[in-house]
This record gives sequence, C-alpha cells and structure tokens, in this order.
Amino acid sequence: MPELTQLDTRMKLLEPWKVALIVLAVVFFLALVIGLLVYFLLFDQDMYFYNGTFKITNVQYNREFDKHTSKEYRDLSTSIEMLVTNTFRASIFNKKYIRSHVVNLRPDTSGVVVELVLMFEFASNDNRKAFSERIKSILLRRLQTNTEGLEIDPSTFQLSGMKKENGEHLFNNCCGIRTSKSLSYANRITGGISAQVGEWPWQASLQLSGIHRCGATLISNTWLITAAHCFRGQQNPSRWTASFGTVIRPPQSRRSIRNIIIHEKYSDAVQNHNYDIAVVQLSSPVEFTNVIRMVCLPEEFYVFPHNTTCFVTGWGALRNEGSSINNLRQAEVKIIDTNICNRAEVYNGAIAPGMVCAGYLEGEIDACQGDSGGPLVTEDRRGVWFLVGIVSWGDECAKKNKPGVYTRVTYYRDWIAAKTGL
Repeated sequence: MPELTQLDTRMKLLEPWKVALIVLAVVFFLALVIGLLVYFLLFDQDMYFYNGTFKITNVQYNREFDKHTSKEYRDLSTSIEMLVTNTFRASIFNKKYIRSHVVNLRPDTSGVVVELVLMFEFASNDNRKAFSERIKSILLRRLQTNTEGLEIDPSTFQLSGMKKENGEHLFNNCCGIRTSKSLSYANRITGGISAQVGEWPWQASLQLSGIHRCGATLISNTWLITAAHCFRGQQNPSRWTASFGTVIRPPQSRRSIRNIIIHEKYSDAVQNHNYDIAVVQLSSPVEFTNVIRMVCLPEEFYVFPHNTTCFVTGWGALRNEGSSINNLRQAEVKIIDTNICNRAEVYNGAIAPGMVCAGYLEGEIDACQGDSGGPLVTEDRRGVWFLVGIVSWGDECAKKNKPGVYTRVTYYRDWIAAKTGL
C-alpha cells in the first residue's frame, strides 16, 4: 500500500506547530457546525397561533360575560384555560405549548360559545402541518372524554391556524397579558437588577420638560393612570410627555399629553394623601406590541386579600433621597392588612379606605422617590395582571414598620370610569 506509506511519511515530516494548527482548525469547524445545529434546533423558534371554538352546554349566558374583567367571565375562562393547559402539559407538546386565552364568550340558544387563542412555539425544523393535526386531535379527544365539570359539545369544536400578526394582535389588545418568558421576580427597586424587556409592558414614565418625574400605568391605548401629587404646581399638559419601554433614554415610544384630570377632592395640603389619583389622556393612541400593553382594571367590588403577592415597578431612587435611574426595576411585595398598617408603631391610623399598604414591616424592600404614580400589580390564576394600587406615599424608603402606601384602585373604580369611560 504505497499511497498510505507516502501519506504517513508526509505527515511525519510536518512540524508539530502545523499539526496543532490543523487540529485547531478541525475542532473550530466542528464547534461551528455543532453550534449552528444547536441554534437551529433550539433557538431558531417562532410563535404560532391557533383559533379554537366550541360550545359549553351546561352554562347559561350571563350579561357579566360581556365584561372581560368581571368575576363571572374570569371564573369560566379560568376553568377553560386550565383544561386546555393541563391537556397540553400532559402531552408531547409540553415544551412547545405557551398558553391559551379566552378572547370571547358569546350566547347560544343551548349554552355559551367559547372563542380562544392558543399559542405554541415551534422550531424551524418542526413539521408544523403534522403538529397542527396532532394538536387538534389531542384537544378534541380531551373535549370528548374529560372536561372537568364543563359539558362540551364535541361536534361544535373547530381549530384553525392563524396568521402570526393576527394572533399577536389579539394578545396585544387583551389587558394584563405579557409574553416575556424569562422573568426575574426576585429583584427589587432599591438595589436590584433591571427588569427585562416586556416584563411590565404597561409601565410608563411621566416626564416634565423631558425629565422623569413619576411613573404611570397604561389602562387603554389613550389613557394612563397615576398619582395626583405628581402634578403639584405643574398641571399644564403641554409641559408633560409620557414614554414607554424599560429604559427612559432612549424610550421605546413617546407621546405628548392632551389632558390631565386630577381627582376633584385632592388637595396639596401637607400630610393629606387622600384622593391621590389622576388620569392622563395621551395626544394620540399608542400601538400595542409585545413590549407596550395595557393592564387590567379590577371591578370595584374585587377584594385583594392581605398577604397577596404583588409587584411594584419604577425608575425611582435606589435609596432615600437618591436620584431616579434609567433602567426599570421591580420589587416583590405583599399586601398588608389595613388594621396592621394602622397600628401606632406603623402609620397610627393614617391609612384611609382609599389606601392599601404593601411591603414588609421589616423594611428593606420598597418603592422610593421617583416611583410615585407607578403600578402595584398582581397576577390572577389565568396569568392576567390587574392593577391593585398606585404608588402614593410612605415614610422614607424601605424603613422598618413603614411599608409603602398605595392608592387603592377599586375604591376609585367609579371615578375612573366616569373620567375615561373604561
């Protein structure tokens, strides 16, 4: 075998550094190929949406189903979405299923027709046509056998694919939904890590002459809600702007302000924190996207129990009397019973019915200056976020026995509706 002998001889004649260079080149090439394969198999993924409908026959239509934030709508939607979620979590689509969301409940002569949107994430090499047929088959089989108390007519079941832009539009225009999947819940405003893009898409910055002054919350594409005290001495709308996104500079989007409506009973008097609420009308509607969305407003009768986990967000100072920051931050806090907050060593009876305390009696985690007007939100069982409170006041920041005090949104629900129509 002379060829092999000659090749072997030539290899022996190569200098060691040349052999090392060849080995390194081969290793680099293999690493590149493996990296590309991993990327296309794991990371080159996209969202896919499906529209599903079916009829529930053991539920009669209720007028409250017209209001997506009503208890009746939320309770029935929770049961439906849990049924769908449990179905796919126990299937081969466990890692590809993202979520489902009921977008409409409409009346039928023999029950209620459900319209929902399902979101999946597929890799570029997935056989999506085959997957679509399997998704439909899995859900239909579940609706035919075990519907967990819901009597569903399988003959009414339909499932079809949606264009991505249509699916995103539906989700973007539903209140209280976010699509960020990597959430850093443990961070805090006073000293934590910046919030990720899309985590709190309803957060806005109110800026006076271009300088951040307060936070605010999107409650529609044209209305913000915030604290009345943000406008002390500065109520001229032409001097204010609102920006959106996780950073103030540069913002994701910006709008000028058309109108500022402060609660009629609010007073700038020192030590008076009652009626600390205002709504702000934007000059033009914002376009809802994956990173700019509205939060849900709770109904006036809704009760958020003490010890409920909430999150407060803002660009406020990291310590008392500090300066505002550029990157949005977040803090996990708990609702504190008003009776506890009114104890002598806490706020000594200063917490009125239109206020809610949230934080920790031991201090350490809190909102701070510059967070005023921003949202205190909580997530319901559907994964939908509701506005609990508006950052209002407190004794310094993160001080022992001095948790944050927020304007209670449910207390002012009728006032909000009267001013905004929402």
